[in-house]
Amino acid sequence: MLTPHPTRTFVAEAERAPDHVHVLLITTGSVASVKAPLIVRELLTYNRVRVEVVATKPSLAFFKREDIKSQGVHTWVDEDEWPDTYKIGDPILHIELRRWADIVLVAPCSANTLAKISQGICDNLATSLLRALAPTTPTYIFPAMNTFMYEHPLTAEHLRIVRDVVRYNVVGPIGKNLACGDIGMGAMTEWRDIVQIVVDHFHLTKEKDTEGNK
Repeated sequence: MLTPHPTRTFVAEAERAPDHVHVLLITTGSVASVKAPLIVRELLTYNRVRVEVVATKPSLAFFKREDIKSQGVHTWVDEDEWPDTYKIGDPILHIELRRWADIVLVAPCSANTLAKISQGICDNLATSLLRALAPTTPTYIFPAMNTFMYEHPLTAEHLRIVRDVVRYNVVGPIGKNLACGDIGMGAMTEWRDIVQIVVDHFHLTKEKDTEGNK
């Protein structure tokens, strides 16, 4: 069982910084979650960028929260959503995070999370946040799964719903040697290309301001 880190109240209005881009990275149960610290580190090399991470429990098998924390970024987990100290009227984490985000990246998006999104299931912090997102928030899904999982007929239907009904941007997957040893389609888009999507969307530069990113 995960041990929650010390309680931190997150309120979007207080956490948003003027003239900054607020990037919310969601990681799910795919080996490609190992790239999360790299994505965060690269995003923070750009001027006026802030990052928050939401990690599903399975995704934490592939990276350590400490690797994110060392960059001055917080990783939120399911246990943070309804702490023992919660009382009616307190901020609700998945709502505050969606109010905070200027862009959402689900990188990687496992077959399981893809299926949940397509069916509107919201049984953890990540999927509750996605279900609560405003349609105007740019949201990118980066599928990552075994080739045969990707080629399963249900995957095509889930992707259709996510693209055409939910209207998220689906990028990838790509073909390469997979972590399981198979060769084929199913790998997450290269992490540098994921960062580049954010850079291009907001016309980011690497000229650091005097405040820094943390």
